[in-house]
Amino acid sequence: MKAFLLAAGVGSRLRPITDTTPKCMLTVGGRPLLEIWLDAFAKAGVDEVLVNLHHLPDVVRGYLAARTGPPAVLTCYEPQLLGSAGTLAANRDWVAGEDFFLACNADNLTDFDLRSLIKTQREHQPVATLGVFHSATPSTGGVVEADETGTITSFTEKPEHPVSDLVNAGLYAFKPNLLDEIAGEPPRDIGYHLLPALVARAKVVLVDGYFLDIGTPDAYQRACEEWPAR
Repeated sequence: MKAFLLAAGVGSRLRPITDTTPKCMLTVGGRPLLEIWLDAFAKAGVDEVLVNLHHLPDVVRGYLAARTGPPAVLTCYEPQLLGSAGTLAANRDWVAGEDFFLACNADNLTDFDLRSLIKTQREHQPVATLGVFHSATPSTGGVVEADETGTITSFTEKPEHPVSDLVNAGLYAFKPNLLDEIAGEPPRDIGYHLLPALVARAKVVLVDGYFLDIGTPDAYQRACEEWPAR
């Protein structure tokens, strides 16, 4: 099984911390987010991970060069950011022939067991399965509605008036042929340019346990306070 770890973002809202440290190398409980994610992939049975790089790529490469243990990790450098969907499309050959693959946002901190996402994808075989969570501020994310079978019935990225508190968690299982539906020149974004087309075609899995988007200094401070206690 293969997985993308989407880690190329500049982290502009986290400056000045990210002036010298890429977002995926921020430490929580003494461990970089990148390490936490790679261990989660290994636990879920992922064999290979592709990490996309842009901001301060040598910092990430240096960490990976010194790391041992599964999964195997490849990197791809993006001189200009391709966007989350653009990265998947540009590397479609890497997942060609797979039944499905995972894609996760590296700036999220969670103890969610990815095997739950994988189980739903394997059992139902939809074009995609999305992790979702209940958000206190749904207008800041991709708002999802789903029916009693877990099938997505609506999706809107950052709506002014959200119809649900279920929000996209940036945890995905995708069938490779779905990448052919990513049209247009990059940057292309999963939330804006792919997920709206998956209504009535994709499933959701509720992310239980801890979940936090480390996108701001306040969120990062909160993560550093809460995560070690877990």
